[in-house]
Amino acid sequence: MKRIMLFLVTNLAVMLVLGVVLNILFSVLGINKSSISGLLVFCAVFGFGGSFISLLMSKWMAKRSYGVQVIEQPRNETEHWLVSTVARQAREAGIKMPEVGIYDSPEMNAFATGARRDDSLVAVSSGLLYSMSRDEAEAVLAHEVSHVANGDMVTLTLIQGVVNTFVMFFARIVAGVISNFFSSNNSEESSSSGGFAYMITVFVLEMLFGVLASMIVMWFSRQREFRADAGAAKLAGRDKMIAALQRLSRGAEPQMEGAMMAFGINGKRSMSELFMSHPPIEQRIAALRG
Repeated sequence: MKRIMLFLVTNLAVMLVLGVVLNILFSVLGINKSSISGLLVFCAVFGFGGSFISLLMSKWMAKRSYGVQVIEQPRNETEHWLVSTVARQAREAGIKMPEVGIYDSPEMNAFATGARRDDSLVAVSSGLLYSMSRDEAEAVLAHEVSHVANGDMVTLTLIQGVVNTFVMFFARIVAGVISNFFSSNNSEESSSSGGFAYMITVFVLEMLFGVLASMIVMWFSRQREFRADAGAAKLAGRDKMIAALQRLSRGAEPQMEGAMMAFGINGKRSMSELFMSHPPIEQRIAALRG
């Protein structure tokens, strides 16, 4: 319930902010809202704006959604080990020390988030610390640090912004063509029903184009997982990363949702690899073995 409320409040705030930004842009640039360029600006503001605002709020949302307890002062040997391991890996990767946190979950998972390479968060589940050996957990931490060092959060946000923009834009263009083809200007009633039909068509096309666009985003997501695995192999050792992946393959399917799932160590399975944010574990192991 807490995550649902955070999601609704955040999206309402994003819509309000982007609506204000859009009106300012139209006024300053003198763009006609009804023109093609006006439509493109509208789609770009909401397509990129939503993605970037979500990125800027990602650390705050992650901490509250998953109850992440950031380690300010290590209280035990495990926390000391976590902080020192991430600190060493961050130095080797050439990034500023991320915040390190633990969240309560029985599943073996971890994630990295943050708007910048030098302002990030690496969080691990209690289940991962309990179920994995230190070598395996070290490799998982290295994987998440590699995500940060590679700038994957920003890259995926840019890609998502681009596809969001074009999904919204082309859905409205195609819906406009269809609406004009079937519309009749003979009566007010037909005009009213035409407007409703246009909105329904936009909705259907956004769903259809969104499915196609998600394949593109997921392809990029799988490629950055291979890069993060390779980065983890350099930071922690190839054998440790392979052992961590083998351990994950024996665990339950992760329940993490949304953006956090995309930056977790392991993603959900799907009927088709085209819709998976993470490559199958056997492919990741094969890539590490070369």
